[in-house]
Amino acid sequence: MQDSSYDLERLDVVFDDDHSVPNAGVLLVARLSEVLGIEEITDRCVRLGKRVGAYRPGRKLLTLMHSIILGGDFINDIRVLRAGSTCNVLGHQVMAESTCGSFLRSFTFGHVKQLDRVSGILLKRAWGHGCGPGDNPVTIDLDSTVARTYGTKKQGTGFGYTKVVGYHPLIATRAATGEILHIRQRTGSAGSGRGMKQFISETMARIRRAGATGQVTLRADSGFFSMGFIKRLVDLGVPFSITVPKNKAVVRLTTNIDDGSWTPIVYPDGGVGEVSETKYKTYRLVVRRTRPTPTNQTEMWPDWEYHSFITNREGNVVFLDADHRKHAVVELAIRDWKQGAAGDHNPSGVFPANAAWTVIAALAHNMIRWTTALGMGTTGPVVTKTVRRRYLTIPGRATQRSRRTIMHFPTNWPWADEFLAAIRRLQALPPPA
Repeated sequence: MQDSSYDLERLDVVFDDDHSVPNAGVLLVARLSEVLGIEEITDRCVRLGKRVGAYRPGRKLLTLMHSIILGGDFINDIRVLRAGSTCNVLGHQVMAESTCGSFLRSFTFGHVKQLDRVSGILLKRAWGHGCGPGDNPVTIDLDSTVARTYGTKKQGTGFGYTKVVGYHPLIATRAATGEILHIRQRTGSAGSGRGMKQFISETMARIRRAGATGQVTLRADSGFFSMGFIKRLVDLGVPFSITVPKNKAVVRLTTNIDDGSWTPIVYPDGGVGEVSETKYKTYRLVVRRTRPTPTNQTEMWPDWEYHSFITNREGNVVFLDADHRKHAVVELAIRDWKQGAAGDHNPSGVFPANAAWTVIAALAHNMIRWTTALGMGTTGPVVTKTVRRRYLTIPGRATQRSRRTIMHFPTNWPWADEFLAAIRRLQALPPPA
């Protein structure tokens, strides 16, 4: 017979605890928000004039950002921030859903640029506290992605090369950490390389202002291959490696490579790979040819598959090829931004509102990385789902004692020691000057 203490038929449910905090771990991010001065810098930089939602934009941005960090995909998910005593650990007033919706719809392209400025200042402040590369080398992975929408009624949506309706944002990430250094919302019909010259100039200026003084390298796929873009990178002093599409000139150059100049490389899953190089318009053209894992089928068709990229970097071809293949990590950062920080959802029918949402979602994505870097000493890429499960969505209960708020968490929480160490480190950080 089942013990009565485990009998769910004897369980009563009542929603009446004003002291409970369903996502008490968000206090880690809330503390970092205070350290970075997000509300203050947003109030100073985002000027909406006499538009609806112009008053105190910092509170609205924090409300949206904290909702996204806790897994909110929609504006209505803000309601969870009012549950129990959650407001007591956020450090700001939680704004209404309708107010935040009006706030987003008040944006124009110029106001989104103001929000970009906020993002750049916060990057500088976070890097100043220890998240930045300093004088170490930085690798930027440039890519674009499709933020899918269901229907074509949203302003700016369209079909791109993927034949999927939605938007087509441009993204620059830091390879070592997965941070989004810069993001720009674009219409769905925009090509991969549209606006990339201005975008990379803004990205370079942003990371230099943020304190990155070391060598910066850029990696990109064939969607960004353009001699005009390459000239911009050369003018900026940025070494690059960019995949080259298989045009006639590239095919001719690869077929003319001498058989004795190929160098074997270690290729995944037992496949066969070799690399060599030639010249393409005064730049190095590194070529990799591969054969899949030997099978009966590959023995029948033993032809090589060729992959080429153009570069002005120094080093042997084996190293350059291996480093260029690491450009694939940008897909992990984009996936985490989409699935973990609402990057794959655009809540409004107005294009500038969705552009503002995209920047705020990127800021939420970065806040999770900065929180783990400054609080837990995690220097590499993190997975938002893991951080949220272990540290942010912990249930708690707030009580008062001696004029101090005490947050009670569940006993035997598996990651209690890491959480306590993180809150101590974040509380020791000085506020912005």
